[in-house]
Amino acid sequence: MIIGITGSFGSGKTTVTEMFGALGARVIDADIVCHKLMLPGRTIYKRIVRHFGKKILGPGKRIDRVKLADIVFNNTSRLLLLNRLVHPETIKEIEALVLCEKGKRPVVVEGALLVESGFYKKLDILIVVKVERRRQVARLTKAKAMTKEDALKRLRLQAPLKKKLAFADFVIDNGGSKNETRTQVKKIWKQLGGMGAAYDYKSKTGY
Repeated sequence: MIIGITGSFGSGKTTVTEMFGALGARVIDADIVCHKLMLPGRTIYKRIVRHFGKKILGPGKRIDRVKLADIVFNNTSRLLLLNRLVHPETIKEIEALVLCEKGKRPVVVEGALLVESGFYKKLDILIVVKVERRRQVARLTKAKAMTKEDALKRLRLQAPLKKKLAFADFVIDNGGSKNETRTQVKKIWKQLGGMGAAYDYKSKTGY
């Protein structure tokens, strides 16, 4: 079973994902997969440098994600270009990781752009994490050291929460305490049959 967890920037997807991991799911973080694919020598690295120039490189000729973010989050066309360069290879890598877990245990894929990239179509279950916009902004300004203006700018560049919710099989409200969120996670896990032994779900993906 492949479970996707998504939501807007700062919604608390990672917290929810870690809770599913604690219950026994194999966790795959799309962002971490993408980071590895952007290391020097990788195909995506070469493509990004070719299109954005060496000005985005930092120590060790690694891509400086802050410099790259400054470019793409201030230019929609550049952001779309980056997504076109990154998404196909990232999806292939995630699919390979999922295959390694075939028949073993449920896999949770965390990603902010599961809907935007179209990867949601390969999932058995999509969970959307939601939270009030003011809480998102507060989290981003505190955890990511962003200004309120930058946080709002990035949130506006993502698909509206309403669009993500339209594809959701389950919705988790992460606006309360961690215990309240954990209760929702455990309820969903139970509904899905825990480790899958009691869950008779016909996969849409064929994994």
